[in-house]
Amino acid sequence: MPRRTTVAAAALLAAGALLLSACTGGSTASPTATAGPADPDASVAVRLVAEPSNLDIRETAGAALDQILIDNVYQGLVSRTPDQEIVDTLASRHEVSADGLTYTFTLREGVTFHDGQELTPQDVVTSLTEVRDNADHRDSARLANVTTIAADGQDIVLTLSAPDSTLLWNLTGRAGLVFKEGDTTDRKTKANGTGPYKLTDWKQGDSITFERNDDYWGEPAGVKEVVFDYIPDTQAALNGALARELDVVTGFDANLKDQIEANGDFAVVVGKSTDKGTLAMNSTTGPLADKRVRQAIRQAIDHDAIIEALGAGQTLYGPIPELDPGYEDLESTAPFDPDAAKKLLADAGFSDLTLTLTIPSFYGTTVSQILVSNLHDVGITLKVDAVEFGAWLQNVYINKDYELSFVLHTEARDFENWANPDYYFTYDNPEVQALYAKSVAATDPDTAADFLKQAAKIVAEDQAADWLYNGASVVAVASGVTGFPSVNVNERLNLSELAKSQG
Repeated sequence: MPRRTTVAAAALLAAGALLLSACTGGSTASPTATAGPADPDASVAVRLVAEPSNLDIRETAGAALDQILIDNVYQGLVSRTPDQEIVDTLASRHEVSADGLTYTFTLREGVTFHDGQELTPQDVVTSLTEVRDNADHRDSARLANVTTIAADGQDIVLTLSAPDSTLLWNLTGRAGLVFKEGDTTDRKTKANGTGPYKLTDWKQGDSITFERNDDYWGEPAGVKEVVFDYIPDTQAALNGALARELDVVTGFDANLKDQIEANGDFAVVVGKSTDKGTLAMNSTTGPLADKRVRQAIRQAIDHDAIIEALGAGQTLYGPIPELDPGYEDLESTAPFDPDAAKKLLADAGFSDLTLTLTIPSFYGTTVSQILVSNLHDVGITLKVDAVEFGAWLQNVYINKDYELSFVLHTEARDFENWANPDYYFTYDNPEVQALYAKSVAATDPDTAADFLKQAAKIVAEDQAADWLYNGASVVAVASGVTGFPSVNVNERLNLSELAKSQG
């Protein structure tokens, strides 16, 4: 199959902590039927949007790393399915004590790293200890409650200072990844994991290539090679698919469904995600410090119009999406009502307000144009400042120098950001922080979710931000390709069940 003769070779460097790619762990088979028996020597070309700045998943932020490396290359004791269920991975089983203070994982035997070295209990102990004790590692704080990490034969025992309802979930992410003790691999450009694929090539600004790990401890991958082509431009991705230079197009524009399905070679699959299109409001100074102004902005925005324009997804009026614990429909906290918005602004003493929306330039104009129009209707002039992602990271995310900002937050179960006054959201509510702490300390999942539900409602009632939409995972899959995930594909892509027919 010809490579990249039609596809534009543009790439998007995205090193941010939130990013615009979503998730899927585990693999949900795509509905496209195979045209013949699976080809074990097949190569599958996958379009992705956001390319990582480097491959060091321990210290480099960005969902672009989690999306391809976790489950495929790197693994932990446990992982998660697309529907957010926790499953044993490098552990064959695990137990949690009744008091929630002791976690025991039984490590699988016969597992090797990609360089041929054996996985040992000490590798796990060292990996988890290094993450916990090194603040430079991403998600180090997620193991803060773990006081001891020790091996007892094939068992790994974690002892906690207090119950932590988030621990197992945290271990399915970066905090739980297992590396070979003493490994000298340069993780910025290479990888040495235990997963079903080996990372074999990275052409920066173009593509990343995985090859099947024939010595994998589990069921071998169904294809020999996966090539991730980084193509931020939607039209270029569509052209590549129509030329059959791509087998899968993630991050697809649902409005182009008819075009890509026209000749029957592709089918568009729409799944749920935890993507949250978040309109952050800096409430520390200026007009946005007034709750009435923030509520007016929320009630001026037509969420249904955004969903219609995007062609997929669903409305969201609070910080927790439907797939996450604690979800509740919070539309009542800010229903679409331009007249009410005008009154709120008048009550706050603003008749002619100008605000600036800072947005990463790669998001396009669909959402921002709707915001400009909606806010204009209630007397707010919205200036859109589209900046390079590096500038967004520095000015908005780090320096908190902004009024309004829009980013698609893809992470599942990330309510903790609303309980962190130092996060770029600038939201600081001790009651919310206390409820989140109670959720973490709960030993019963339903109790933990209820505390999150209470906290999320307060955040929405405080008009801390607006959640413009809960995005959908929109993937175009070629005929003959099966096993490609369809849920949460921007956060994680487990390709262990991917297959391609010989036809």
